[in-house]
Amino acid sequence: MTTKEFENKVKELIDDLKGVCANYGLGNDGNEFKIITQVFLYKFLNDKFAHEIKQIEPTLANNDTWQDTLSNYKKDDYEMLLMQLSEGTATIQPNHFITSLFHKQDEPDFAKLFDDTLLDIAKLNTDIFSVKEDGGTKVILFDRVSEYVSISKRDAFCKAIINKLINFSFERIFNEKYDFYATIFEYLISDYNKDSGGKYAEYFTPHAVAKIMAACLVTDDVSNVTCYDPSAGSGTLLMNLAHAIGEDKCTIYSQDISQKSSSLLRLNLILNNLVHSIQNIIQGNTIQHPYHKQENGQLEKFDYIVSNPPFKLDFSDYSADLDTKANNERFFAGIPNIPKKDKDGMAIYLLFLQHIMHSLSKRGKAAIVVPTGFITAQTGLEKKIREKMVENKILRGVVSMPSNIFATTNANVSIIFLDTENKKDIVLIDASNMGEIIKEGNNQRTVLTEIEEQQIIDVFNTKEAKDDFSVVVSYDDIEAKNYSLSAGQYFDVKIVYVDITTDEFNAKVENFNSNLQTLFEQSQSLEYDIKSNLKTLKYE
Repeated sequence: MTTKEFENKVKELIDDLKGVCANYGLGNDGNEFKIITQVFLYKFLNDKFAHEIKQIEPTLANNDTWQDTLSNYKKDDYEMLLMQLSEGTATIQPNHFITSLFHKQDEPDFAKLFDDTLLDIAKLNTDIFSVKEDGGTKVILFDRVSEYVSISKRDAFCKAIINKLINFSFERIFNEKYDFYATIFEYLISDYNKDSGGKYAEYFTPHAVAKIMAACLVTDDVSNVTCYDPSAGSGTLLMNLAHAIGEDKCTIYSQDISQKSSSLLRLNLILNNLVHSIQNIIQGNTIQHPYHKQENGQLEKFDYIVSNPPFKLDFSDYSADLDTKANNERFFAGIPNIPKKDKDGMAIYLLFLQHIMHSLSKRGKAAIVVPTGFITAQTGLEKKIREKMVENKILRGVVSMPSNIFATTNANVSIIFLDTENKKDIVLIDASNMGEIIKEGNNQRTVLTEIEEQQIIDVFNTKEAKDDFSVVVSYDDIEAKNYSLSAGQYFDVKIVYVDITTDEFNAKVENFNSNLQTLFEQSQSLEYDIKSNLKTLKYE
C-alpha cells in the first residue's frame, strides 16, 4: 500500500467517526471535536502499544490472537513488558484493548464500560499525557465521550464507534514510518479549528508561512535546544520547527489560553513523536500569568521562539494589572491603551512581541507573524519596539507576505525574524506580489507555489539583494530610515529613458492638453452645481 493509499484509509476512518457523530445528532456540534479527537487518539495509542509490544515480544507478531495471549500473562511478566516500552507509548492493560471492547459490545451498560476504559487509560498515563493549567491542575487525556449523547442512545453510540475502530490499524505507520502526520492532523481538525468570530478564535497557520519560518530559523545542525510558542494554538508552527531541528534534538514549550487549542496541540505532539514535551504544554494566559520560569523566578529563556499571536483582543479586564514593576522589563515599550469605543481592537500582539523579545536566550532566534502596519508605524509602541530591536542588534530580517495569505483574515502580515547573534546585515523581503489567489468557501486566499516558498527561503538565508524583491541593509541604514522595516522603502528608484520621435512627443503633449481641457470643463460644471445647491439650503 502506497503512502497516499494509506493516508486515504486514515481519512476514511475520520470520516466514518464523523458519520457516527452525525447519525446521533452531534454533527457540527460543539462537542463533536472532543469525541472525534479522543476516539482517534484512543485508536492510535492502542495500535502504537500493539506495535511496540510485538517488537519486544516477537512471538506475538504473527499471532492473530496476541491480545488473548497477553491477557493470560502473569501480572509480573506483564509488568516487565510494560517497563520496556519506549517513552511516549501509553501503558495499556489487556481489558483496554479495542478487541476486548469489541467482544463486549452487546453487554449491558456498554457505554459505561467504554467511558471507564478511556478514563482508566488516562489515569494510568497521567504523568506522561496530561496538559497542565497555569494553576497547576492537570487535564487528563480522556473524558466520558458518551455523555454528549442522550442516555437511551449511549450504548448504541459507543457500539457504533468500536465497530469503526476494529477494522483499521495504524501499525503500518510505525512499520514504514509514513510522513503524513501534518496532513492527517489538519484533516482531523479541519472542521473544528475555523474562525467562528469568537473572542478567542483559533487560527491554523498556513503551511507556507510555517515552512518559511522554520526554514529561515533553522539553518544549522543543532541539538538539545528549547522551542517555545506563547500563543501556540494547535501547534502548526512548533511542529514545523521541531521537524526542521529533529524531534529528538529539541524540547517543546508552549502556553495558550484556549482549552481546545491545548488539547489539539497535545494530539499533535503525540502524532509527531514529541510526547516527551507534553508536560510543558500549559493552558493559561501567557500575558497575565506566564508559566515557564527559571528557579530564580525569572521568565525562562528559549533558543527558538515561533508565534502567530492574536493581533487584536480585548484585554481591558486585566490591562491595569500588567502595569507593575515586575513587568517593566518585559513590557519595556509599554502597554497598549484601551480604545474608547472598540475594546476588541486592543493591540495585544504588541505585548506578545515584547514578551518574546524578553524570552530569548543568549543564542535565541525567533520568528513572529505581525500586521504589516507594524513595520512602518512612525509613532507609538510599534516604533519603540523596532527601536529596541535595532538598539540591541537582534534583527535578522523581515518578510512581507502577500495579502490574504490567511483565509480567515484579509489583513496584510509580515514575519519578523530575530537573532541575538546577528550584529551586521539585515535582509528585507517584499513577497507581497507572489502567489495565486484561490477561493475557499466565501473567502479568498493567496497560495504560494513551492518554487516561490523556496525562493523566499533561499534569498533570506543567503542575504541576497534582488531588484524589487529584497534588499540587504545595516542597522545604521534602518535608523536613518526612521526604523522602517519595509523593503520597498530601501529599493533604488529607477528612471527609465525611452527614445521617441518628434511627432510622438508632439502627439503626447497634444493628448495631455486635450485631457487637461476636459478636466477643466468638468471642474467648471461641478463648481456651478455646487453653488446652485448651496443657494437652495435653508435653515429649519
